[in-house]
Amino acid sequence: MTTTRPAPAAPTRTGGAAPVTAADFIELDDAWCAHNYHPLPVVIAHAEGAWMTDVHGTRYLDMLAGYSALNFGHRHPDLVAAAVEQLGRVTLTSRAFHHDQLGLFCEELADLTGTEMVLPANSGAEAVEAAIKVARKWAYRIKGVPENQAQIVTAGGNFHGRTISIVSFSDDPVAVADYGPFTPGFVNVKYGDAEALAAALTPDTAAVLLEPIQGEAGVVVPPAGYLREVRRLCDEHGVLLIADEIQSGLGRTGEVLALDHEGVRADLYTLGKALGGGILPVSAVVGRRDVLGVLTPGSHGSTFGGNPLACAVGRAVVALLRTGGMQRRATEVGAHLHARLGELVGRGVAEVRGRGLWAGVELAPEIGEGRPVSEELARRGVLVKETHDTTLRFAPPIVVTTDEIDSAVDTLAAVLAEIRG
Repeated sequence: MTTTRPAPAAPTRTGGAAPVTAADFIELDDAWCAHNYHPLPVVIAHAEGAWMTDVHGTRYLDMLAGYSALNFGHRHPDLVAAAVEQLGRVTLTSRAFHHDQLGLFCEELADLTGTEMVLPANSGAEAVEAAIKVARKWAYRIKGVPENQAQIVTAGGNFHGRTISIVSFSDDPVAVADYGPFTPGFVNVKYGDAEALAAALTPDTAAVLLEPIQGEAGVVVPPAGYLREVRRLCDEHGVLLIADEIQSGLGRTGEVLALDHEGVRADLYTLGKALGGGILPVSAVVGRRDVLGVLTPGSHGSTFGGNPLACAVGRAVVALLRTGGMQRRATEVGAHLHARLGELVGRGVAEVRGRGLWAGVELAPEIGEGRPVSEELARRGVLVKETHDTTLRFAPPIVVTTDEIDSAVDTLAAVLAEIRG
């Protein structure tokens, strides 16, 4: 069951006393902000590292990290310094001109990811849209697919964004309801089923688009060998492999790219969220030069994509990852997170999935839905969020400590124990 926010009364506030309490701010949001999210009743005013503080001064341990946008914590000093320095120089030129950060950003990001070319963008959905366009153009110009016949194979349970084209291949009823007609050219198959994928490939297939680990679906890790078989099938059929690493990439799983765990290389990767360091939206498509090279001036663009401020922050993110320290920390602290969460299996938890500092905690049937658990955890100072009704996602900033992990898991254990009676 999907929980919706109650419809607010008609807004009446057009000025007057400034909001002071959390309730004031929530009422203001409900009156004036479209209800496309159902946030927990917490109003954040300050954040640093793995901690957030609300308007009343109450501190909360952030175990969600902006769905991986805050991989390096809130206001990481290196990233803030890069943003502040660039703010004092130039923030936007548009791509009508060159600027002194773009080439460096693209070179450094390509080097970090072991790729050959970078297409900068802003949001994750924009990067996915760009990858779809590039794959189709490649199919027509290079592979020889007949005009307007290119197909892209996607995976069930996917989440790649919420544009019309992207929800056209979503199987989440809430994401697609009332938004048709949808964009054609997509074939959806079961995630983790290589035989189903093989059956879907045709001479008109341009690409296979999937998440190496599915985030919104509940941090779902595919069966061993699946991603290697996907790569083999793509090679056999002359099909591009596009890996959506917007949530899984940039250190979250203990590697720069989650696909690296499998020893598999994609032809294109979409990156986002953490690429902006939790400061501003930054995304990119990175991959093979002969694939991204099909773009020509005017065939694709983005006013803010690759702007100087975004590139400066993105370069600072790349510098953090280049040392390998963040990846090692995600591996080591992530092992502690999974070990502690694993202790709750049979005690209100049915299963724990994930890799690195990323875990999907599937609640046992006797616990019920995840929303009440998330709300009670928030009341006790731990912030997580439910997905698909019965899964809690744990994705703390990589700077989180093992003591903080222990505190969060102990709090979850206490909440589950009370519910179980």
